[in-house]
Amino acid sequence: MSAARPLTTLRTIAVVAALPLLLSACGYGSDAADDDKRTEVAAGAEKLSADEVKIGYFPNLTHATALVGVQEGLLQKELGGTRIKPSTFNAGPSEIEALNAGSIDIGWIGPSPAINGYTKSDGKNLRIISGSASGGVKLVVNSDRIKSLDDVKGKKIATPQLGNTQDVAFLNWIAEKGWKVDAQSGKGDVSVVRTDNKITPDAYKSGSIDGAWVPEPTASKLVAEGAEPLLDEADLWPGKKFVITNIIVRQEFLKEHPDVVEAVLRGSVRTNEWINANPDEAKASANAALKAEAGKALPAEIIDPAWKSITFLDDPLASTLDSQAEHAVKAGLLEKPDLEGIYDLAPLNKVLEAEGKDRVDDAGLGTEQPNN
Repeated sequence: MSAARPLTTLRTIAVVAALPLLLSACGYGSDAADDDKRTEVAAGAEKLSADEVKIGYFPNLTHATALVGVQEGLLQKELGGTRIKPSTFNAGPSEIEALNAGSIDIGWIGPSPAINGYTKSDGKNLRIISGSASGGVKLVVNSDRIKSLDDVKGKKIATPQLGNTQDVAFLNWIAEKGWKVDAQSGKGDVSVVRTDNKITPDAYKSGSIDGAWVPEPTASKLVAEGAEPLLDEADLWPGKKFVITNIIVRQEFLKEHPDVVEAVLRGSVRTNEWINANPDEAKASANAALKAEAGKALPAEIIDPAWKSITFLDDPLASTLDSQAEHAVKAGLLEKPDLEGIYDLAPLNKVLEAEGKDRVDDAGLGTEQPNN
């Protein structure tokens, strides 16, 4: 395997990436509540090779494997006497920085920050070790102004952040329509307005945007404000699946504590199995976790449609991550990255085989080195 080449991002991406880091300079992420069954270690439980494992994730539905796995104690159960210490983040760059600093060991994260984190470190700091979720991204619009996909031309459409996963997807869709947009400024045949998901609903209500290409639950929040779904991004992908959430690990932690990593992956696999077997109960659990960690549960008119649009799975859908990187290159947001070695799926495949499940593939981008 060759080492990953350095990734050169454009100046504005560096600025965007730096902002959440500055905001989190006093500490990486926020500690999730851990004084209940979620992280309770059973009396007499045997520790693995580490006293604790620090995990990170977002209080988002696309991170429901982590939300539910922690909420229901399913991750802790697999770790025995090794205590799980959860932290939540609001942006991918800050979670990557926490991983690099050793403030977390394992994280749930989207494809774009995973690609950036891997390539910026020359392939030395992280590995993707599993998938977690697919889908959950929609183009929703003001139907009074936009009645068809062709009507998007000339309109103002929000994405969450310059160079983030949804921004890249929208820019690629625009290019495939034959329209021109300057990726940096967002100006062109469509006005791409980079807007934090927290304020996108207010921007929509004020009329300053005509729609948004956003993940759940922001898409369903906009629909609750009167927007109409115009396109589900899943319809653009083969098999209607594309990675929206991965699981990543610090390479040093993976090397030193393969048994802990394997236990977390087993907990993730079993959590996804439970979610898919008990969708209503799992949805309620995820909402309870959101209330515990973000201070507010989602109302039924938002969480119900949002939940239906997300698929929880163990397959990292590696070929779609490669495609997402290619889309960013085509948009002029990235120089072509070398992603060889970004995956180590050996621990996951060991777990899957033990559970009687099919192995998953790294699309030629992995290095399955034995970890035991």
